[in-house]
Amino acid sequence: MKVVAFNGSPKPKGNTYYAIKLVTDELEKQGIETEIITIGNKMISGCIACNQCIKNKDEKCSIKNDGVNEWIQNMKEADGIILGSPVHYASMAGNMKSFLDRAFYVAGVNDSLFRHKVGASVVAVRRSGGLPAFNELNNFLNYSEMMIPTSNYWNVIHGTKPGEVLQDEEGVQIMKTLGQNMAYLLKLIEFGKGSVKAPDMTKKIYTNFVR
Repeated sequence: MKVVAFNGSPKPKGNTYYAIKLVTDELEKQGIETEIITIGNKMISGCIACNQCIKNKDEKCSIKNDGVNEWIQNMKEADGIILGSPVHYASMAGNMKSFLDRAFYVAGVNDSLFRHKVGASVVAVRRSGGLPAFNELNNFLNYSEMMIPTSNYWNVIHGTKPGEVLQDEEGVQIMKTLGQNMAYLLKLIEFGKGSVKAPDMTKKIYTNFVR
């Protein structure tokens, strides 16, 4: 089994990285392979609503001058996905939003590539705004019918300078507990394959309130 984590911070070894690493360390203790990909320091275009991904259904975004298409395949091949972001104005980082908008839309219109994968979100913040950013990340997991492990509190950890989050004892415990629960859920799903039938995917119903 493998989990791929995306670091949405412009600092490759900032507090978001340390938050993710606390989770992945627990996964690796359980024999689960992990990879952390830093995207927050990359130039990532936002979705331009061209709908070419719907037309082509080739698991690719029409914008090809960044790493989004490669990262989509990284997520497709993984059993679990971690989304990590710093907090910018009580929201996730801009590059992270651009990446997720495109990647999850492509996945959705290509037979829900991430459906029933295990997904978790983590947020690093100096003081306030952690929960709004955490909820934003979770919106992508919920919409995609992913399986979301929990911790013993919301997955937010506090610190300013790189590495300071490791002084947040409760935050550290939250991340470690999340990693343990994520490993447990991944193993339950893996061991259940072949003996527990997954529900069939339903065709999405779209209701427009303005007709």
